Amino acid sequence: MAAFDVDAFIERFRQRAAAVRERGIPPLEGQARRLYVEAAEQDHLDYSLVASAEWAVEDGRLVLRIPLQG
Repeated sequence: MAAFDVDAFIERFRQRAAAVRERGIPPLEGQARRLYVEAAEQDHLDYSLVASAEWAVEDGRLVLRIPLQG
């Protein structure tokens, strides 16, 4: 397995969060549009949480500390 770069991993989540924010909404109507927007909001939250993490290796495990106050 290649070396795992945690900083690069977290940066990819920052980029994904930004991409979700910047992408437009496809031509959907009604419930499909609502579901698409809800999924995008959830994706942004998930990506942003990981992107804000501080990390450490403890007992051979990657530990992400995600601030929940903001």
